[in-house]
Amino acid sequence: MLSKPARWWRAAAAVAAGGLPCLAFPAPALWWFAYVTLVPWMLLLRSAPTGRRAALEGWLGGAGFILAVHHWLLPSLHVFLVPLAALLGLLWIPWALLVRELLGGDGAGGRAGAALALVPAAWLLSELARSWQGLGGPWGLLGASQWQVPPVLRLASVGGVWLVSLLVAAVNCAVVLLIVAPAARVPAVAGLTGCAVLTGVVWLWVPRPEVSGGLRVAVVQPGLVADGPDSADRRFAAGERLTRGLAGQHPDLVVWGESSVGADLTARPDLARRLAALSAEVGAPLLVNVDARRPPAETGTVGGAGRTAAAGGTGGSGGSGDPGIYKSAVLVGPQGPTGARYDKMRLVPFGEYIPARALLGWATSVGKAAGEDRVPGDSPVVMDLPGRPDVRLGPLVCFESAFPDMSRHLAREGAGLLIAQSATSSFQHSWAPAQHASLAALRAAESGRPMVHATLTGISAVYGPSGERLGSALPTSASTTALYEVPLARGTTLYVRFGDWPVGAALAVLAVYCAAAGVRSFRAGTPAPEPTAPRARTARG
Repeated sequence: MLSKPARWWRAAAAVAAGGLPCLAFPAPALWWFAYVTLVPWMLLLRSAPTGRRAALEGWLGGAGFILAVHHWLLPSLHVFLVPLAALLGLLWIPWALLVRELLGGDGAGGRAGAALALVPAAWLLSELARSWQGLGGPWGLLGASQWQVPPVLRLASVGGVWLVSLLVAAVNCAVVLLIVAPAARVPAVAGLTGCAVLTGVVWLWVPRPEVSGGLRVAVVQPGLVADGPDSADRRFAAGERLTRGLAGQHPDLVVWGESSVGADLTARPDLARRLAALSAEVGAPLLVNVDARRPPAETGTVGGAGRTAAAGGTGGSGGSGDPGIYKSAVLVGPQGPTGARYDKMRLVPFGEYIPARALLGWATSVGKAAGEDRVPGDSPVVMDLPGRPDVRLGPLVCFESAFPDMSRHLAREGAGLLIAQSATSSFQHSWAPAQHASLAALRAAESGRPMVHATLTGISAVYGPSGERLGSALPTSASTTALYEVPLARGTTLYVRFGDWPVGAALAVLAVYCAAAGVRSFRAGTPAPEPTAPRARTARG
């Protein structure tokens, strides 16, 4: 039985240990720390005197993880971030119970081997659950901390970020076994060796993307613009001025950031004419991002230059046709908008819509939550690039770059270049811009397609088809343009072909364990059959 001071000490230690993994992500980006970052938390959980205590410390550690990785949301959500972290922290309870169950002993028998398979699988289960858009999306997945490690990025091309998370969690589990279970040193070393061999085999034998041609892509980053009634017009003018400086540099495509155009181009034909003139001047189409209320007559319309990825046919809009505010990637050529348009499908909870607004609408009074829900699009879009019939574009908007399935879908539908248009100016002096830019490296490695991450205020970055950074990133202090030579690639990765198979494998392993535990519990609870007495014989005289 723990004393009251011990209970409080362990609770505080759980919150702190759960927050440690944040150091492996940008901006600190201590990628190597990810391989031991779970060890303190797991050591605490394995020593929990009861399952109830382990569940509590798993919940507190999960809340600490969410608070640490998403601390930059405090200016927007304020105190609301605390109950949100408490809610999401519940997702780590199954993992915590498995840590206590499988790592709490001496590691003898098959417990160590089971732990090396089941504990990482349970960690992945928590990541999968919180990757649902309504719970905030897949931000801060453990595997995402390895965005700058080439051999691990190659693993992502095989099984996505999910396979990387499994590997990192397995290494943490093996380290715990080495520390606390001398009897488990052989399986622990075998587990570490297996992780190293898997990484080496993938690095040596999995084919690299086959480079075929290239594209000159310019990124326009206007920088910070002071808030005010005319801030959208001033931002547009800054992007216009910077883009004009690209004349004579012969880009194939110019990319602006999210919300770079603050008015619908149908309602403001003057802006459409200015963009068309810019396109003619620099000799390349512009991919801009319109954040505006769409006139009712325009909702649901499509043009002829894009192709919806869902249908593979002609069409430019992923919009639902409902009236309201949309965030849309719009391609503009010398003749004006080409008709290719993608409406953002996965909106940021609280930032772009309030989940269950009737119940949680009060969040707008304590933070910078959305005063009005934006309207989501209803299908991905792959756009044809004018002048380059060999290239098709796969646009994403803002935190959609955190979702592996979206970029995978675009790659399967023929996108040769992935583009994420983003704006993180609300979190300019936090770790958010660096964290967001790093996600593009993973999406590029998973899909075998280069990816452009273009922002209004930095960090803007471009990655090659293996996830390698191309050129220099544009920092948050920059108001500038940059031209990148982007290699294109043919073929497909194993992840694009087979999808989230590590998730299926992890769920299968957990299902087998739960079934076996259920059978053991049933057998333990079934009374042994009564012995059958021999039949009595009747004496006859």
